[in-house]
Amino acid sequence: MVEKDFKFTNSVIALPLFSVLLLWIVYWLQIRYDFDFYEYGIYPRTFTGLQGVIFSPFIHADISHLYNNSIPLLVLLAALQFFYPKQTIQVIVYGILFSGLITWVIARPNYHIGASGLIYVLVSFIFFKGIQTKYYRLVALSLSVIMFYGGMIWYVFPEVDNSISWEGHLAGFITGFVMSIQFKTPEYQKPLLYDWQQPDYNPEEDDFMKHFDENGNFVNTEIPEEAPYFYSDTLVEYTVVKQEELDDNL
Repeated sequence: MVEKDFKFTNSVIALPLFSVLLLWIVYWLQIRYDFDFYEYGIYPRTFTGLQGVIFSPFIHADISHLYNNSIPLLVLLAALQFFYPKQTIQVIVYGILFSGLITWVIARPNYHIGASGLIYVLVSFIFFKGIQTKYYRLVALSLSVIMFYGGMIWYVFPEVDNSISWEGHLAGFITGFVMSIQFKTPEYQKPLLYDWQQPDYNPEEDDFMKHFDENGNFVNTEIPEEAPYFYSDTLVEYTVVKQEELDDNL
């Protein structure tokens, strides 16, 4: 991981601003022309209720509901685009789809609207992904998310507040966690500098490791070379003389 992977671009500001502005435009149309957008929310286990999987994040009940979702969206989308630019679009699109589908399956029979499901997707993804990368800046981001939005975890449980869609919150939290596992971030993995860091490393095939036994003691595995016999290209003639002839000559 190198520092150049963190690059500030215009999209870090443009994406969250455009997203939140779109929510406010939809709410303005709802108020200005008295549109009843609630029926486009998620209505569980009905065919027509499936349309809410797409439309529900853009629909809000009142100005307080919209305002409470706008600030977290601004912050979390900016953080997502800055730290995970390659995964941003996937997280948003799949986060809306799968959290909406889970809500459609498990929720109470009522219209479920608002961008809070996407907010829980972002909180969950950023937190778990930062922990999984083990990179200190992303871990710090995860801890920051928990510090500012950790209290939201209570709203994934039933009976805490019956006026909110805890099912949508739970669906978003589960979706974010699953995506943090599925979406890989190889750009944030530490480079492998040594052979023993490779996943398929086998110490029995390492020439260096062969010098140590199972207890870590050094073992000399070198086979001493035998000294070669002396040889020469010079012709040598030998004369064999019997011992008796040698004694007579003496």
